[in-house]
Amino acid sequence: MAARSGKTAQTLRSARWFAPDDLRSFGHRSRMMQLGYSEADFMGKPIIGVLNTWSEINSCHSHFRERAQDVKRGVAQAGGLAVEMPVLSVDESFTKPTSMLYRNMLAMETE
Repeated sequence: MAARSGKTAQTLRSARWFAPDDLRSFGHRSRMMQLGYSEADFMGKPIIGVLNTWSEINSCHSHFRERAQDVKRGVAQAGGLAVEMPVLSVDESFTKPTSMLYRNMLAMETE
């Protein structure tokens, strides 16, 4: 397991989104609660994005759905909140002439 970064809840990037008592942070907190999260789910915790290229038609990534769930469980066990986001799934079998044409688009989307 990696060493802790030494950050406190107040120095997390997510604290800048949710902690201040201003209109922008109120909006961020409201949106999270509209999604079904309680304040205890996200306040004072790191929020980690889990990017997932799983697709029903991409056989090379067929196991990513389960791996993303494993990663999310690990983030929760470490005290964070993991949010999963889909990204472009490029499969060599169904992308013609080659999936390499879309590799940069996937990289830009992920970065």
